[in-house]
Amino acid sequence: TPAALLDAPAAGRMAVGEAITNLAGAAIDELGLVKLSANWMAAAGHGQEDAALFDTVQAVALEFCRRLGLSIPVGKDSLSMKTAWQDQGQKKQVIAPLSLIVSAFAPCTDVRRTLTPQLAADAGSTELLLLDLGAGRNRLGASALAQVYGTLGERAADADADLLERFFGAVQQLNSAGLLLAYHDRSDGGLLVTLCEMAFAGHLGITVNLDDVAATAAAGPGPASAQLLGKLFTEELGAVIQIRCPQRDRVMQVLREFQLDQVAHRIGEPNGTGQVAIHHHGQQVFAASRSELQRAWSETSYQIARLRDDPVCAQEEFDALLDSADPGLSAQLTFDHSAPFVKLGAAPRIAILREQGVNGQLEMAAAFQRAGFAPYDVHMSDLQAGRVALADFHGFAACGGFSYGDVLGAGQGWAKSILFNARLRDDFAAFFARPDSFALGVCNGCQMMSSLAEMIPGAAHWPTFQRNRSEQFEARLVMTEILASPSLFFAGMAGSLLPVVVSHGEGRAEFAGGSEVPAQLSAALRYVDNRGRVATSYPANPNGSPAGLAGVTTPDGRFTIMMPHPERVFRTLQLSWHPQGWPDASPWLSMFSNARRWLG
Repeated sequence: TPAALLDAPAAGRMAVGEAITNLAGAAIDELGLVKLSANWMAAAGHGQEDAALFDTVQAVALEFCRRLGLSIPVGKDSLSMKTAWQDQGQKKQVIAPLSLIVSAFAPCTDVRRTLTPQLAADAGSTELLLLDLGAGRNRLGASALAQVYGTLGERAADADADLLERFFGAVQQLNSAGLLLAYHDRSDGGLLVTLCEMAFAGHLGITVNLDDVAATAAAGPGPASAQLLGKLFTEELGAVIQIRCPQRDRVMQVLREFQLDQVAHRIGEPNGTGQVAIHHHGQQVFAASRSELQRAWSETSYQIARLRDDPVCAQEEFDALLDSADPGLSAQLTFDHSAPFVKLGAAPRIAILREQGVNGQLEMAAAFQRAGFAPYDVHMSDLQAGRVALADFHGFAACGGFSYGDVLGAGQGWAKSILFNARLRDDFAAFFARPDSFALGVCNGCQMMSSLAEMIPGAAHWPTFQRNRSEQFEARLVMTEILASPSLFFAGMAGSLLPVVVSHGEGRAEFAGGSEVPAQLSAALRYVDNRGRVATSYPANPNGSPAGLAGVTTPDGRFTIMMPHPERVFRTLQLSWHPQGWPDASPWLSMFSNARRWLG
């Protein structure tokens, strides 16, 4: 958006270009499959803004996108980006510059081939290449660097349609051939920010040498220091890719085929020192530890979180960045999940239970179906009307979501629709009393079942679930440990450490007798940190539950509730991180297979 103050059509082209470089790391068959949504914003009637808007629409929609073969099927405009008021007799106004906000979307052919900025640490000898779509022009107008110094500059970055199209095709071909380990577009902040974010994601240092990076005469001859700033902070389009050194020739051959070899520059490699070090013309011009830079990168978010959310949690998360030896996510299994149990023959019926606002039923049904069950979509209104009865099912799964929008408390409205309805209360009580029944409650379903503890044999010591200590909705991948318990779902899995998705605003376990976990409680799952220790601080413990409690069961193991979402990660490709070599079925599928095995 700031670039529009210098060159509105260029700013529009850059908005489209950055949307494309954002998507290039995903497996998309061809650029023409990408569709755009354009949100045009301007202060209509102010100065030359109407003319700038006209020129930008023409440049983007009629010229740039046509050359790329892209369409803009949807969009909107906001042409009131100016406000004026009187303050103590003085007229004041705020005018937002012309803005084009572009959202891009496309069908992804294989999510397993999605590249991320995470540097590979175990791929042998590797190196980093910069694909510079600015072709050395290194324009700094309206960049983050210019804004830091309170100036605008003279020339804004711009996009070349032909170069961008060839770049997209080359990245797709390299990805398809398995020649890329990591990818990050050169986005807001420039090359330095790109490299730092790759270092943060991979928990690695990077040694950078910028001597081979081009700087054209148009970028200004100037002293070496000025050229260095241009190389580090220009926000021209481009990307940094990580490749294996022995495959360099194959990579360069593809780049030559797409006529990109002249804009491809070797700029460095990951290192084991934990330092981000930059060299230019034979001298080290900058060096800092990765953890120090990550703290600086997170400083603004930390300060906002201290004011907006729980300040203690904000401090714990910020301080965790000081642990430069943090091993990150991992997986340690005590069982073999390579061939999950699938019993042939009749598929037992399981009710996938939901209420108004619940939204996790499809994932839950898919997980149980994969394990050999016949899942049935059962809404609470079906039970209330007598169209369906729990007596017809071997088990039920209460799904995650936001029953009644959570306005009645976490799962409370859902539970009360059972407790205050004689027919439903009897139906559920009879189901829980059957020796051959079982149930799983996840997230909102966990909260609902905990409120039915009085009806569930052996659930008297279960907690209720209150607002997260962080005062935030927590949606992240966290580490958990499966505990030794009678839960039929976790049979044979005790001692395993696994990452799993959490997504809740009210998941802090609270017990009637105080904050201590009752000795009689059958704990089944707990949050741990990246070293496998009980998680007591945020964000490893995302909600502040005592002793990292994440799931509990009954003494006979038939009824289990948990806040994490195993149904969202029963396939390996659903995990945003997983060890290399896992089969299609993730270890979490074993939970659902265990339920099928329990039925015999």
